[in-house]
Amino acid sequence: MKCEICGKGIQETFLKKPLGTILKVKGKKKGICMNCQKALSMDEIKEKLT
Repeated sequence: MKCEICGKGIQETFLKKPLGTILKVKGKKKGICMNCQKALSMDEIKEKLT
């Protein structure tokens, strides 16, 4: 899975769970990596995804 903001791959645990956040925007799941979460506020993330 790739980050919707920066385009880098999202790391996964050994159980194939993403190390990041999955947001549901307009009925579709969007992945956000940990680096983008740290750099941007939640409002900025939602703006970029819509």
